[in-house]
Amino acid sequence: MTTPPPDPSGPPTAVPPASPASGPQPTSGSGLLPTSEPPTLVERTTRLLLGGPRDLKDRKLFHALTLVSVLAWIGLGADALSSSSYGPQEGYRVVRDHPHLALALAVLTAGTVFLISSAYSRLIEVFPNGGGYGVASRMLGPRIGVVSGCALLIDYVLTITVSIAAVGDALFSFLPATLVAWKFPGEAALIIGLIVLNLRGVKESIVWLTPIFLLFVMVHVVLIGGGLVLHLSEVGVVAERVADGFNTDMAGIGVLGMIMLLLKAYSLGGGTYTGIEAVSNALPLLREPRIATAKRTMMYLAISLAVTAAGLVLCYLLWDIPDVPGKTSNAVLAEQVGAYLPWSEGFVISVLVTEALLLVVAAQAGFIGGPRVLANLAVDSWMPHRFAALSERLNTENGILIMGLMALGGLWLTDGDITMLVVMYAINVFLSFSLTMLGMMRWWWRAKDTAAVKTRRIALFGTGFVICATILMVTAWQEFGRGGAVALVATGLLAALCLLIHAHYRLTIAKLRKLYADLGNQPRSSTLPKTAFDPKAHTAVVLVGGYGGLGIHTVLNVFKTFPHVYKNLVFISVGVVDSGAFKGQDTVDDLRERTQENLVKYVELANGLGVPSTYRMAIGTDAIDEAETLCLEVAKEFPRSTFFAGKIIFQRERWYHWLLHNNTANAVQKRLHWVGRTMVILPARLR
Repeated sequence: MTTPPPDPSGPPTAVPPASPASGPQPTSGSGLLPTSEPPTLVERTTRLLLGGPRDLKDRKLFHALTLVSVLAWIGLGADALSSSSYGPQEGYRVVRDHPHLALALAVLTAGTVFLISSAYSRLIEVFPNGGGYGVASRMLGPRIGVVSGCALLIDYVLTITVSIAAVGDALFSFLPATLVAWKFPGEAALIIGLIVLNLRGVKESIVWLTPIFLLFVMVHVVLIGGGLVLHLSEVGVVAERVADGFNTDMAGIGVLGMIMLLLKAYSLGGGTYTGIEAVSNALPLLREPRIATAKRTMMYLAISLAVTAAGLVLCYLLWDIPDVPGKTSNAVLAEQVGAYLPWSEGFVISVLVTEALLLVVAAQAGFIGGPRVLANLAVDSWMPHRFAALSERLNTENGILIMGLMALGGLWLTDGDITMLVVMYAINVFLSFSLTMLGMMRWWWRAKDTAAVKTRRIALFGTGFVICATILMVTAWQEFGRGGAVALVATGLLAALCLLIHAHYRLTIAKLRKLYADLGNQPRSSTLPKTAFDPKAHTAVVLVGGYGGLGIHTVLNVFKTFPHVYKNLVFISVGVVDSGAFKGQDTVDDLRERTQENLVKYVELANGLGVPSTYRMAIGTDAIDEAETLCLEVAKEFPRSTFFAGKIIFQRERWYHWLLHNNTANAVQKRLHWVGRTMVILPARLR
């Protein structure tokens, strides 16, 4: 939860309850941007595309924005289910000439889906707000946690990139080759469209995409069901092939060779399991009771993915699907199954189009989960704090834009090479999986539950860790030159960047604490000054955040810089609802209470200085808009007012300071100057 403007210094901190104090009662800002000018064409177009702002005072708002299990299955489960478009075929290509291993791969695929889903369902019970990043941070240490968070962040970028690249592959499996030049522009246009759709809000984007998801399910029930039923008569022939292949391999490559070949196929098919963790990372978006909704969503996801992925591998085996250049395995399977149907060409097109459309829905999971992970890292000061901010539509707008731009960059740099992208994708997914499983093993090892429960949980997460770590190591080793090295280097560089950002914030916080230690002994009193508050006298209006060194420094410097000028003080503060606070109406009420408690402390500070004072406050998602509104309201109420804000300055300004620290004071000053009001920014030097 971020502090109100203009404090740019560091992460939010909880404010201890203040003792009740006498003094004026607060009023709330309207939350509307005051302007006498009509909205510009850009503003009208933006409002048309993205919709209007959300009303934080609406008690039904959080219920309206959260997802029931079916919508969560569509919005989050589509990522996992869409992996059936590329995951199973990558594994099957390795064991195509070894039918007995293909049968084993189908069984292992279904079993792994249920194992990982079960593990994450148990994780949700213990860490209802954590996900993989939260588990690793708490159980393995913050630095290991940030590695998990970075892997997840890249994972969600690749969720978008892989899904959209697979859309292009699916569509160009039946489109004329002369149109291939339009593949990248079309994929880029899809990503841009998803950015706009998500800026409107998570629930709205999912509702729009629901028919696509349901159509995919229906068409693939026909594909897999038809693929199995139509070749039931060939089961005996396939069984002979399986037996002959087993005997041939025993005599040729031996048991160890078969194990290594199966392990390679199993690892390269690891893209099948991507997306299973999305539910735990987006838990705040689910309808109450969140844990029950999440577990139900996870059950839907596990069943649908296991049946689809394992069913496709079995169909590849039954139909002996060849590797056709320029076509996906699902396209070849659809052509062969469709040959038995009266509407064969339409069936093939419907399979590929619904796969492409579901992959678009799957990319949606990257725009849901990615900004949440980025916001969690920002709240913990591993990323710039502005990535935790919410827009007026109550979504993490900065995170959505970053995810979209990074996905466009990844698509361009790899030229949409699905094999390379899937390798990078799988490495980051299973790095996060492995750390999460290891963290949960440690949790249950230290838990005080009964021995039987501990044994079952440790066995579950231990097995999950072995499987995930094995897939990670085999994929990184065997595909090191085809994306493995790029994935590991990218994750390592991002983690190093996070460590540098965190070190900067820690240093800044330490300096601000020293400033507070120097100034924090100022007397505070709940007793009102003898001089009455005169609204017509010269009034200093001070924008403050949390009660601390920067705010106290600003108040003292008002009277030091302008002695004997100002007779009153008015404190203005905005409680900013960010992704850390956006968990329900009660948290907004708590934010309002903490903001008021901070302001009461500033009133007590003014009382100790013998200066009459009052305060005004507002709650919103945009600190600058809300602060401007309050300032203009105060200017009407106190006509002889001058506005002040504090801002930390560094002895040597660096290029990155503008990104890591907000510029609220300057932005509000610019707006007030435009409407003819005076605002002074008082610097606080941090050496």
